[in-house]
Amino acid sequence: MLTTRRFLQLAGITAATLVLAACGKKEEAPAPAPVAAAPAPAPAKVYVVGTDAAYAPFESQNEKGEIVGFDIEVVQAAAAKAGVEVKFVNTPWEGIFNTLQQGDRDMIVSAVTITDERKQTMDFSDPYFDAAQLIAVKETSKVAKFADLKKLKVGVQTGTTGDEAVTKLLGKASTNIKRFESTPLALKELEAGGVDAVVADNGVIAHYVANNPGGKFKTVSDKEFVPEQYGIAFKKGNTELQAKMNQGLAAIKADGSYAQIFAKYFGAPPAAKAAASAASK
Repeated sequence: MLTTRRFLQLAGITAATLVLAACGKKEEAPAPAPVAAAPAPAPAKVYVVGTDAAYAPFESQNEKGEIVGFDIEVVQAAAAKAGVEVKFVNTPWEGIFNTLQQGDRDMIVSAVTITDERKQTMDFSDPYFDAAQLIAVKETSKVAKFADLKKLKVGVQTGTTGDEAVTKLLGKASTNIKRFESTPLALKELEAGGVDAVVADNGVIAHYVANNPGGKFKTVSDKEFVPEQYGIAFKKGNTELQAKMNQGLAAIKADGSYAQIFAKYFGAPPAAKAAASAASK
């Protein structure tokens, strides 16, 4: 018979065993919380640069369809210094500034002359190129100055400063002004005899004449032409991008990169070119 004392002894042993078992059991560590994956870094902003790639040597397309030229290399170099990534998109000159206003382009670099009128609707970088208008005529032409074009048929690229200068000379209603989509098209018309002269930026005219000896052209300069400066155009108020590109332009001018690009396309550093021009006046 199980006595009360014996029952209590057995109960005590059982309880002790359970306590020891519980003490000897190793607690399992809680499962680690899953580590959240680090968010992927946001892709770098690529700024879209509009350019009318029919204006050699400033911007044109090579045999591979790539956009190349003086303006392109200047912006690429300045952007690299400023830590800005750029992408060039061929954009027809007519309407090129609308793409800036609409936000389709972040910058325009296309031998754009800085003018007070344009400053009303867009902002510009610091100037990066000095230019002037130049007249192209046939070698046999008697044109010696800008005023000699007054009664002649003159080709210009629509909406350019050359267009503005010729319009002032011949009058807004003149039917002798022939406007073209690009300066090379105007020069082709000069070669064909459809116009008597073409007025456009000196760099483009000089480049075309030098590379098309069969056209039998000559160039005529005139002190009446107002000196011009090219700048990179930005949407009005985009001061952050404007400041970055100004920083980049200053850096490439300071370290000699700009002078190397200039010499590649125009044969002499800009300072030497300016000194030679001043000496010839």
